[in-house]
Amino acid sequence: MTSAEASKMVAKAISSSLLLLIIFSSFSLAASQTTPEDGERQILLQIKEGWGNPSVLGSWNDSTAISHCNWTGIECSADGSVTNISLVNENITQPIPAAICKLKNLSILDLSYNNFASSFPTSLYNCSNLLYLDLSQNYFVGVIPSDIYRLSPRLTHLILSANNFTGDIPPSISRLSALEYLILDNNFFDASIPVELGNLSNLQTLWLAYNPFSPATIPSTFRNLTQLSFLWMSETNLKGEIPEFIGELTEMFQLDLAWNSLSGSIPAGIWNLKKLRYLYLFANNLTGAINIDGPIGVLGLEQIDVSMNQLNGSIPEEFGKLQNLSLLFMYYNRFSGEIPASIGLLPALTGVSLFHNSLTGVLPPELGKHSPLWNVEVHNNMLSGSLPEYVCAGGSLTSIVVSNNNLTGNVPASLNNCSTLAYIDIQSNRFSGTLPDKLPSKLFSLNIDNNRFSGNIPSIAESLQVLKATNNLLSGKIPAVLTGMSELLELHLGRNLISGQIPPGISELKNLSVLNLSSNHLVGEIPAAIGSLQVLKSLDLSINQLSGSIPSEIGDLRLPTLNLSSNRLSGEIPISLHFPAYNRSFLSNPSLCASSEFLNVPICKHGFRWKLRILLIVLASLVSLMAIVFAVFVRRARHRRSNGRVLPTWKMMSFYPLDFTESTILSGLTEDNLIGRGGGGKVYRIVLENHVAQIVAVKKIWNCRKLDSLLEKEFQSEVQVLGSIRHANIVKLLCCLWSTDMKLLVYEYMENGSLDRWLHKKWRVGEQIEEMNSDHMPLLDWSTRLRIAIDVARGLCYMHHGCSPPIVHRDVKSSNILLDFEFRAKVADFGLARMLVKLGEDNTVSAVAGTFGYMAPECAYSRKINKKMDVYSFGVILLELTTGKKANDGGEYGNLAEWAWRYLQETDKMIDAIDQDIKNPTYVNEIVFIFKLGVMCTSPLPSSRPTMKDVLQILLKRPCQ
Repeated sequence: MTSAEASKMVAKAISSSLLLLIIFSSFSLAASQTTPEDGERQILLQIKEGWGNPSVLGSWNDSTAISHCNWTGIECSADGSVTNISLVNENITQPIPAAICKLKNLSILDLSYNNFASSFPTSLYNCSNLLYLDLSQNYFVGVIPSDIYRLSPRLTHLILSANNFTGDIPPSISRLSALEYLILDNNFFDASIPVELGNLSNLQTLWLAYNPFSPATIPSTFRNLTQLSFLWMSETNLKGEIPEFIGELTEMFQLDLAWNSLSGSIPAGIWNLKKLRYLYLFANNLTGAINIDGPIGVLGLEQIDVSMNQLNGSIPEEFGKLQNLSLLFMYYNRFSGEIPASIGLLPALTGVSLFHNSLTGVLPPELGKHSPLWNVEVHNNMLSGSLPEYVCAGGSLTSIVVSNNNLTGNVPASLNNCSTLAYIDIQSNRFSGTLPDKLPSKLFSLNIDNNRFSGNIPSIAESLQVLKATNNLLSGKIPAVLTGMSELLELHLGRNLISGQIPPGISELKNLSVLNLSSNHLVGEIPAAIGSLQVLKSLDLSINQLSGSIPSEIGDLRLPTLNLSSNRLSGEIPISLHFPAYNRSFLSNPSLCASSEFLNVPICKHGFRWKLRILLIVLASLVSLMAIVFAVFVRRARHRRSNGRVLPTWKMMSFYPLDFTESTILSGLTEDNLIGRGGGGKVYRIVLENHVAQIVAVKKIWNCRKLDSLLEKEFQSEVQVLGSIRHANIVKLLCCLWSTDMKLLVYEYMENGSLDRWLHKKWRVGEQIEEMNSDHMPLLDWSTRLRIAIDVARGLCYMHHGCSPPIVHRDVKSSNILLDFEFRAKVADFGLARMLVKLGEDNTVSAVAGTFGYMAPECAYSRKINKKMDVYSFGVILLELTTGKKANDGGEYGNLAEWAWRYLQETDKMIDAIDQDIKNPTYVNEIVFIFKLGVMCTSPLPSSRPTMKDVLQILLKRPCQ
């Protein structure tokens, strides 16, 4: 090889080397540009694929120029590394991909409020830099693994609440020594609370509430949690006394030990916790007096709730030194003595709930003068004196409940100008004098029953929904202005000295459901206009001096409660009122007669003109019947033939695997299969011709043009709710069918029908309801009723606390509780249900909905829906189960809830309230306990009602016989 050739080869080699170097450098540069940007981007796409490419992650798309740091739920550091994945309430169902831990700088992972249903994701052990992990409000199952300590040693927040974890909390969790927040509430842990939790010396917040732990005392090792500021252990099966060392946890800000079986007294050391703001000890077995030992004046307590215990003694005067105290809840105890006057001087006080004690003396004279007081509840005590003059001085008072005391004097004139006042309940006292000339403009409920008020009925606020003034000394005529109160739902003026006539303008009260004017001095005729009150459920005009005939229009109302006895009425009782249910509705009207024997009035003597009238009525009925039959025939003929046009196309949406078709359902919609009729349509029982001989219930929505819009919403609501939830105590919606003419909902069939049918001995045959004698229908024994109550509570608890967003039923009643062949109960009929938009946020509706007797009082004045409305309705069901009475069977008190409240005031008569069918000495104490729970659930104020979760736990932990 010549030197020239050699030089040429060297040059070529150098050139090739330079080219390789350039190419390598280019690849190196490209590689350097994909780290971490493109690398993390690709990892996120792997995660998306692992989750089945849900639509919510549509922005996670490699084809777009959008940086992955701007994708949904992603936050990055300055160099593009993913540090935070927050995908809350996105309906993700697939397990958490292991690829998530390839994001080496991931420090925050929040996947709460999704639908994960796997075991605990141990793949997260590889997320070595994780500081914050939130998997709450999902459906994770099984035990928490014993090697959970393998999570990041830097982890400060571990949030696993509201899942389905079982077994024990592994003691090894204490090896996560950096933990500051450990949130494990609302699961199914049933072993002992591990004492090793006391080793988490950095712990600031510990939530263990609502778990069925083995009964035990508060672990003594908890005294080592010196940084603890929030301890939540409600419903954790705690027993024994509150340990003295609680007073050593000086960082404690909130202490909640409610709904347990704690006993003994409150340790005095608690009052030494200078940072304590909220103290909840209600619903335990604590006894004794509250003893304060220490400088309570330096405490920052804002809320004290020691209600529903057995605490006695007097309320310490030292409470008046708690300058930050906002809420004082000490109801359902045995406190006696006077309410310290110093409580009226507290500058931050907003709420006082001291009801159901044995308090005496007067209310603090300056209560409300120095603070923005908004609620006072001191009912069912033995208080005397008058209402404080300054109770509304703070300009925030919305509610005052002082019923069932010995209060006297006039209502303070200052209440006239209390523009915020919405609820007044001062019944069953000894108030006297005249009422203010004009009531507060925002007042929606006024109850002054059983007092000594005199004078005329005052001008009523336009917003008033309920006026109860029974058993007073009111006189004069019913003012014309009263008939203009279009929002009025209940008007109770019985047992007064009211005179004059019933004004015809009463027909303007279109929302009126209860009208009681009994035991007065009314004269003249009953206005026929009353017949236009289409929502009226109870009418009592008895013991007056009313004359003339009974308007036939009243019979069109089909009133559940009607009493016109002891008047001077004359003539024939309209045919439309000839029902056995009215057999005592017309007594002591000597000039009344009827053509039926069961109304307890003389039989009318009719001549030729009467017979001719009857004949004309019969002929008219026959003509109408023929017209109806002809119209049905024509409609069916059009439906079948449609004049050669194509029959409506049916669409079907199923929520479970089905082995039947729409034609099977449609062929079963016959009169022979009709089993019921509801507000939204007819219900059929259809036996399917398949290999399992399945039976289904089919609800056919009415096809009425005037209701099309409303029923369309109802249909969509029911499908949306039932199609998305699964629970053993909620009826299954198998599928839905719809066409342009009709909508059908197909449910699982419940063999034993509704609770209403068994509890009130009613049997529906076709479209007729027959009252059944107990000899022909088995009785519901107490154990069955109690099991039904627990089943319903489980279903509602799941709707309120297990669904995201939570669901409010809005029409809970005994006829919407269905029973299977074993009498296990399921909640049904979600036509009125609404899914709350956000957790903890009320939704609004445009109209009052529900059923009389079951509707909470706030339904009348507020369009906002909330979970406490269902709690009220469930409370009515508890009262039905224990008393056997119907929801609207409250006699002079209007409804069952009001009647039950009266009975609770007379504990010596509690036994008389129990349904005779279940009055077994073995169960009496338990039945009385459930009766009281029903009364608690039907408290007029939503804030005084427990949650459904609380109610369920009370039922499960009811006292043994």
